[in-house]
Amino acid sequence: MSDYLAKSGLSVHPLLVDFVEKEALAGLAVTADQFWSGLAALVAEHGPTNARLLARRDELQSEIDEWHHRYGPVANNPLGYELFLKDIGYLVPEPADFTIETTGLDPEITTLCGPQLVVPVSNARYALNAANARWGSLYDALYGTDVISRDGELAPGKGFNAVRGQAVVERAAEFLDATFPLESGSHRDVTGYHVIKEGDERRLVVDTPAGRFGLKDASAFVGFGGTEAKGELVLHHNGLHAILVIEPASVIGASHKAGLSDVVVEAAMTTIQDCEDSVAAVDAEDKVGVYRNWLGLMNGTLQDTFEKGGRSVTRKLNADRQYKDTKGGTLELKGRSLLLVRNVGHLMTTDAIKTADGKPIGEGLMDAAITVLCAMQDVVNSRTGAIYIVKPKMHGPEEVAFSCAIFASVEKMLGLKPLSIKIGIMDEERRTSANLKAAIYEARERVFFINTGFLDRTGDEIHTSMEAGPVLRKDEIKSERWLSAYEDRNVLIGLSCGLSGRAQIGKGMWARPDDMAAMMEAKIGHPNSGANTAWVPSPTAATLHALHYHQVDVFEAQKRRHNQSIPALTDLFSMPIQVPFSLSREEINRELENNAQGILGYVVRWVQQGVGCSKVPDINNVGLMEDRATCRISSQAVANWLRHGLVSKDDVIATFERMAAVVDEQNAGDPLYRPMAENFSSIAFQAALDLALHGAEQPSGYTEPVLHARRRQVKAREAAKRA
Repeated sequence: MSDYLAKSGLSVHPLLVDFVEKEALAGLAVTADQFWSGLAALVAEHGPTNARLLARRDELQSEIDEWHHRYGPVANNPLGYELFLKDIGYLVPEPADFTIETTGLDPEITTLCGPQLVVPVSNARYALNAANARWGSLYDALYGTDVISRDGELAPGKGFNAVRGQAVVERAAEFLDATFPLESGSHRDVTGYHVIKEGDERRLVVDTPAGRFGLKDASAFVGFGGTEAKGELVLHHNGLHAILVIEPASVIGASHKAGLSDVVVEAAMTTIQDCEDSVAAVDAEDKVGVYRNWLGLMNGTLQDTFEKGGRSVTRKLNADRQYKDTKGGTLELKGRSLLLVRNVGHLMTTDAIKTADGKPIGEGLMDAAITVLCAMQDVVNSRTGAIYIVKPKMHGPEEVAFSCAIFASVEKMLGLKPLSIKIGIMDEERRTSANLKAAIYEARERVFFINTGFLDRTGDEIHTSMEAGPVLRKDEIKSERWLSAYEDRNVLIGLSCGLSGRAQIGKGMWARPDDMAAMMEAKIGHPNSGANTAWVPSPTAATLHALHYHQVDVFEAQKRRHNQSIPALTDLFSMPIQVPFSLSREEINRELENNAQGILGYVVRWVQQGVGCSKVPDINNVGLMEDRATCRISSQAVANWLRHGLVSKDDVIATFERMAAVVDEQNAGDPLYRPMAENFSSIAFQAALDLALHGAEQPSGYTEPVLHARRRQVKAREAAKRA
């Protein structure tokens, strides 16, 4: 600990000290002494509670394991199981009806509905791309994805395919016709767009072969900029904007009868800049990188320069968009997503800061203090002064209350107005799902968001029911009653607590970033369900998913659903087990291979290269967005089958060794990749195997303890080689 610096009784890594004192505190009224003494007080006050709550998780899991040993799966006695959970305190009394009291939120949270991105804040380029994804080119999104067929003459090819380009224009015209219909005719027939002045107002008219017409809803035209030769026309519908880009001299515009070169849509309304599941931050060096990027997003200085197409490109935050409104005044549209930050959960500790007796502190405590400190530099994000923290992996109302208590202490230590910090509740652990109304009640003055994270939720379901019997295959789990009950309960309980028009109700990720046609078919179900945001894997996906929020009036959907009955807890707890030996050996082997390949493909990048989220080819070479949540499902599934004898330890090891060769081949083009099949004693291979062989013993089935330990081993070896 000799290289650590003493700060108010804490031992702090010098990299973190330098960042806090020279960068995060710059220009603030908070002094370094105030910050470190406040952090020491935060750790002293909340560290013991953190430890107690983690111990409580283990106690409850042990009692649930014992119940399953005695009675078998829940289906044998569902009412008895529910009474048992109440008796041990897993289920708490539901509060009387209430309405959340959160104030001071931005309209992107309360009244605007649209896609939400989640991005590793550790990657500056991705973080900037996501922040700038407030606006997206519909032409580019259609041309570059399978939403437009890639077969025959529509195949993209190396150069610009004019036939495909025309199909894009026609599809965009369909969107305009549905969202901004003309008084007569179709946008595909427009030969000219014009802004004309009538009295003090301007309105949009179009020329068509049948004559000149306006919009059916003239109020949908809200602004304009530039000239008719090169200008932009701003339209508005369901709270979202779309911009018609008129540029007849451009390559695309020259091929359009009205010179329409693009349709730019308002896309990612909010973005979660993630410090958790999608990052691999295991020490002070990594955490400083995470915090520095978050600070740069808040004060507007973050930039990233990289090579693209043989030239150097510098990316930075987009400016706001300036137009004239229909009366000739100023219309300003925000140029960036509203940024939220996801802290880590309550489980992990960090030796970036140690207590006086040399123990690492809770990483969640450090995240709360430093991400809020960085957010105090905000000059480009929230227009209400709110600080939005998404808090993951909370188990039940007591842990939600604990997070709120931490935030109150951070506000006090940094001199912030009470309730400045808002909390997003990730409904992704079963104890929170089962007690969601009580969890929201604990955060009723701070809550800005509830969200179903079905990936972590599935991992927790498997772990909680580990002793009940062998779980179903992953694809079968997706269609089970408990999962639909979970999704419905989240929306309906949120509505009953008054979130409509006051906070976000969100839905989880589309995991196949290359499969946008299927996303467009499936993901409209999210706004139809009453969710006013849903996660997407890329800015392109956000642009496409934004169309759904024009097709569906979410607040009308919420009114429709408001009085629907909430699925019972018996539905929520209904995940069945696999009938022993109902699967053939071929089916068992295939599922084991699928899980092993997924774990290896994700873990090898995490451990070898520190990549926390990436598009990983599955066993069929379909690229899937993988993070710790997806890894948690696969590792828990293998651990469960191992526990119940569907597979043996030898089966697992042999399958992982066989799949290592597959993963090696899939990564053959990566110069930084080190093959695993040549060395089964490698740290990366052993990390993947640990998650499977010892998954049942991991706290709540989380992957972090194994991944962090193994990544630190790799970093230590690399440092030793450099030395």
